[in-house]
Amino acid sequence: MQFLRRIGLILLWLAAPLVAFAAANKNDPYLVPLRGAGNIVLVVASIAIVIFLLRRGRWRTMAGKLLVVLWCLPPLLMSAAQLKFELRKRDVLGASAAEARQLGPHFMVGYSSFPEVARLAEQGLIGGVYVTRHNIRGRTVETLRAEIAALQDKRRAASLPPLVVAADQEGGIVGHLAPPLTKVPALATLTGLAPDDQQAKAEGFGRIHGRELAGLGVNLNLAPVLDLKPPGRRNRLDFHTLIGQRAIATDPVVVSTIANAYVRGLEESGVGATLKHFPGIGRVRTDTHHFSANLDTPVKELEATDWLPFREVLSHSRSALMVGHVTLTAVDPDRAASHSKRVVQGIIRDKWNYQGVVMTDDLVMGAIYQHDVCKAVVEAINAGVDLLLVAYDGAQFYRIFTCALDGSRQGKLDAAMLRASEARLERGFPTEQARGPSGLVRVVDRH
Repeated sequence: MQFLRRIGLILLWLAAPLVAFAAANKNDPYLVPLRGAGNIVLVVASIAIVIFLLRRGRWRTMAGKLLVVLWCLPPLLMSAAQLKFELRKRDVLGASAAEARQLGPHFMVGYSSFPEVARLAEQGLIGGVYVTRHNIRGRTVETLRAEIAALQDKRRAASLPPLVVAADQEGGIVGHLAPPLTKVPALATLTGLAPDDQQAKAEGFGRIHGRELAGLGVNLNLAPVLDLKPPGRRNRLDFHTLIGQRAIATDPVVVSTIANAYVRGLEESGVGATLKHFPGIGRVRTDTHHFSANLDTPVKELEATDWLPFREVLSHSRSALMVGHVTLTAVDPDRAASHSKRVVQGIIRDKWNYQGVVMTDDLVMGAIYQHDVCKAVVEAINAGVDLLLVAYDGAQFYRIFTCALDGSRQGKLDAAMLRASEARLERGFPTEQARGPSGLVRVVDRH
């Protein structure tokens, strides 16, 4: 019995700093599973342990006093973290109409709370929303459709342009709204077909996605993936990118053929496509969901291979372009492509003359969020990025928008870049569907 008590005491000493760390960082994206009920359990457990230690007389010794204090910390640290979050949220919600008008259109946010995202939409603090599996889990398609329609109604009532509503329906292992939407095979399954059949099937997949997404109120699909399929396995720590299963092929011509057809099918339904993840992550072994990553390939080699599908599909569509969080070392070794002016302005805008919508990959990914996210936000806006995506953990919107807000108030944002970006967003891709008497979807531009 004495042995078990000692083991229990040792476990309390080991657990106390871990629980305190979790409490202090309760709003970190990695601790999303602990939010809500998890946080309540931590607080209740901490208080129960303090009461237990006091009743056991642990307060009489110096070591016991220290252990009691350690277990008093989690509720205090969690309260401090929540206060910091609420103050940041109040600052964002208190932004002036001019600040909202200048910055809001450049943010797309995932959400769990409809009232919360509705307030952001009404105040013009966001330009788009991202819907994924938790928005449809345990609910009907009709419920989500009505929710999206309600958001658009609130925008119209506030005399604001329609929201961009995005989803991530690539097919294969990435189809976050399937089920209940149709589960479509990965585009990579088409590579063994003849070119004409590849195009016919891919266009058909695009029509299925487009028709169902448009019917839901989604007007932008974060697909297709244009990264070239890596020849070998990535490292064992790649739990989320899984580009070997998502990329279409190793041959850029095959990728271009299939992707072009898929995008045609999407656009016929009034849904825009998003080409990802420029400058390409097929050669990168690191998972940018968690770690920084370098792409060390020379630009000439990339132009002749990895970048061919991006240029080809961009030239035949109105697709948006998603820039990933890999560092293109030959162009800008000091920052990820997603916030590099040398990449976005120098290559995409100036060299390629692409004047469509450029968006970041999710800013909640570790390659950006675990570093100086505020610097990345300011640099992305000044580089000419049009949409900053906050997808996985929508609560981080308040932190990330605060970065832009502070940058604006301190005069760090390039006003000319913001104006040019606003013009691109207005003419960029279809953002509203209207159905005529025939039931066919027609595209209505924002301007």
